[in-house]
Amino acid sequence: MKTIIVGGGIMGLSTAWGLARNGHEVELFEQGPLPNPLASSVDQHRLIRHPYGDHAGYARMIDEAFVAWDLLWGDLGQRLYASTGTLALTGNGANWAERSAAVLARIGKPMTEIAVDKLPRRFPLLDTKGVEHAYWMETGGVLFAQDIVGALVRHLRTRPNVRLHTDTPVRDVDLEHGSVTTAAGGKHAADAVVVAAGAWLPRLLPALSGRVVPSRQVVIYFDLPAEQRAAWATGPMIIDKTGDVGLYLVPPAEGRGMKIGDHEFSRRGDPDAAREASEEEMRPLLDRCRSLLKGFEHWRIEQLKVCFYSVTDDERFVVEKHGARGWVMSPCSGHGFKFGAVMGLELARTISGGRDAAAHAKWAAGLVGDAPT
Repeated sequence: MKTIIVGGGIMGLSTAWGLARNGHEVELFEQGPLPNPLASSVDQHRLIRHPYGDHAGYARMIDEAFVAWDLLWGDLGQRLYASTGTLALTGNGANWAERSAAVLARIGKPMTEIAVDKLPRRFPLLDTKGVEHAYWMETGGVLFAQDIVGALVRHLRTRPNVRLHTDTPVRDVDLEHGSVTTAAGGKHAADAVVVAAGAWLPRLLPALSGRVVPSRQVVIYFDLPAEQRAAWATGPMIIDKTGDVGLYLVPPAEGRGMKIGDHEFSRRGDPDAAREASEEEMRPLLDRCRSLLKGFEHWRIEQLKVCFYSVTDDERFVVEKHGARGWVMSPCSGHGFKFGAVMGLELARTISGGRDAAAHAKWAAGLVGDAPT
């Protein structure tokens, strides 16, 4: 069969990979270059971790995600991942870490609680201001996102059954009849059409504009003194929920940058607008860094980077059948990259194998334990 995919981020590329490796024909359209530097997938790294608050379905799905990534590493001939472990912190009335630990204990993947007074001894680069509970898990790490996207593009270009269209915006999709029309007026048809357009999805499918919302997010890359950078290079990822700021820290594993971001969604912004950010708008995040990270006064902001999520109110993924031949694929909500390989692989299996679309949508939304069969 033939499938058209609109969007060349991690979700579209992974779906193309899943279909192509099973012998199906794929035609993918990306509005810019591949990789596209404006895509949400194209940044130095993304995190993968088991702690997921109350979302037991996604906590369970992490194991499936690791299996899919391992399959992809085999096809790419390289492993673009570094293990770091996961440190989850909460305080000031927030209880995300405790809820995560309770869910993981129920599914047989317990976290270890670390007494707050022992935290600096275990992790000497941290202070304990605002921290009331700390939990550790050996699993979790850093996916080298833009390297993965680049490697996937190169891999797909070697496949005779895949055609990648770059700098080719799609202006219209017909999910009932299975066709797309490009901005230049070209019409292309297939057995199935997958719209995986990220923050641009509501423009192509206005009916979803109130459900899937673009969200402008800013992350900070830091330049650290050499001694601290060396220490952090083998440090843990940190998820810190201590009130208004949902801080996450990505350590500079294998020569990548030290990145810190605020997971709270802006739910605003135009993905085509100028991507500029100011230090002042990041003041709450910087204040939390100052109280949590020892030696932070010696860190220098290297880059403020603006990216866009596409988010839903409940932070659950939307991977659904629309029309007789169409699929909408929006597994983002700020935490989608870690599931990129498994989301693409399983959607490819559902499209080509005729699996139940409603069951697939429930699984992608984290509402059941296992992928559809």
